[in-house]
Amino acid sequence: MREASFYFKHTDDSVRCFLCAHTCHIAPGERGRCGVRENRNGSLWSLVYGRPVAQHIDPIEKKPLYHFYPGSLSYSYGTVGCNFHCLFCQNADIAHAPKNRDNIRVNDVKPEDIVREARETGCYSVAATYTEPTIFMEYALDICRLGKEFDLKQVFVTNGFMTPKAVQAAVQCIDAANVDLKSFRNSFYIEECAGRLAPVLKTIRSLKEAGVWVEVTTLIIPGQNDDPGELRDIAGFIASLGAEIPWHISAFHPAYRRTDRPPTPAKTLFRARDIGLEAGLRYVYCGNLPGVEFRNTYCHGCGRKLIDRTMGTADVVGLKAGRCLQCRETPAGVGLA
Repeated sequence: MREASFYFKHTDDSVRCFLCAHTCHIAPGERGRCGVRENRNGSLWSLVYGRPVAQHIDPIEKKPLYHFYPGSLSYSYGTVGCNFHCLFCQNADIAHAPKNRDNIRVNDVKPEDIVREARETGCYSVAATYTEPTIFMEYALDICRLGKEFDLKQVFVTNGFMTPKAVQAAVQCIDAANVDLKSFRNSFYIEECAGRLAPVLKTIRSLKEAGVWVEVTTLIIPGQNDDPGELRDIAGFIASLGAEIPWHISAFHPAYRRTDRPPTPAKTLFRARDIGLEAGLRYVYCGNLPGVEFRNTYCHGCGRKLIDRTMGTADVVGLKAGRCLQCRETPAGVGLA
C-alpha cells in the first residue's frame, strides 16, 4: 500500500479524493467508487500500489496505438479496480474485483521491477492499461518517471475520466494515450458507465494541447451508440481537435451485463468509418471483428499504403525517413520510420 496523492483531509477525518472526476467524499473505513482507495484513520491510501493483476508484453497496436512507434513492443500492466462500472465491461473480472473487499491480490512488484522487465524483454514502451490507470495513478506515475530515465516511452490507455490535476500530473511524463470515447451522449455515460461525458472530452482536449500523442477508441454497441447522428458528433469532435488524430472503431461482443445486445455488424463499422472520413479525419480504423480489414495506414495525400498490419504485425512498407515514398507527404504520428 501507499498513501495516496490527490486528496484533501477534512476535520471530521473524512477525505475528498481529487484523482478522478467523481471526486469521492470518503468516510473513515470506506473506499471510493473505484474500490481501491480507502480512508484509513483520516488518510487516503492506495490499496493497489505495487499490486498488478496483469503483466504482459503486447504489440503497441493492441493498445490500440497505430501511429506511435508501429511494430514495437509495449510492456503492459494493470491493477484491479475501475472508476467506471460499464455494463458492457470487457474486463469485468478484474475491473470489479474490489467489490469483494478481500479480493485485492497481494503482490510486491515495484516500479523498478516493471522497468527492468520492460528493458530485458526488448520493449520500447510501458503501458498502463487493462483496467483504468487513473485509479492506480501513484504507481503509474512512479513507473513513468523511472522508465523515462531509461528512455522507455510511457503510455496510458484510459477512459479519460480524470480531474484537471490528474491530467496535469500525467502529461508531465506520458508520451501517448488512447482514450475511450464511449459515446457522445451524457445519458449513455450515466446509464451505461456510471460516469459523465464532459470530463472525458476535457481530458482528450487537454492531452492533445499538452503535446501527448492521442488516439481515440469507440466501442460501437448496437442500439446504444450506433446512431449516425451520434457518430457524426464523435467524429466532428475529434476532427475539431485535429484531423490527424486516429479514430479506432471497435466491434462490440456481448459481455458482462450487456448480453442482451447482438455483436456489432460489419456494415455498422463500415458506416462509422465513412462518417469519420467524411468529417475530415485522415485515419479511421475498424477492429475487433474477424474479416474486417481496415487496419492498414494509407497516405492522406496520395492513398499509398504506408503501414501494413496483418496477423498481429505492423510492417512499414511505404515510408522512407518518415515520408511517403510516392508523394513525399509526412503522415502524422510519433516514431514512424
